[in-house]
Amino acid sequence: MSADPRLARLEATIRARKGGDPASSYVASLFAKGREKIAQKVGEEATETVIAALSGDPAKLTSEAADLLFHMLILLDDGGVAFDAVLAELERREGVSGIAEKAARAP
Repeated sequence: MSADPRLARLEATIRARKGGDPASSYVASLFAKGREKIAQKVGEEATETVIAALSGDPAKLTSEAADLLFHMLILLDDGGVAFDAVLAELERREGVSGIAEKAARAP
């Protein structure tokens, strides 16, 4: 399974900016601050996405979801995980009941 070309371009941009100057690149500044800060940003964006969803405003939800996905891609890169690996995991779970999939996980 291959990522949408827009996501692939975003992943490439994140990789290209990863080692850049933190003073001039937001992406580089997040990587410079480390995984804890990146994970914190993902949590903040997830909360903002939930708030936007509850607001009933599709434009706000769209914007916050984009922010969440952007920061999630940074976190995945920091963890050495390509988005294609996430898509492959979703594909692996396809057709499996969520309840059955969770029950099959080791405690």
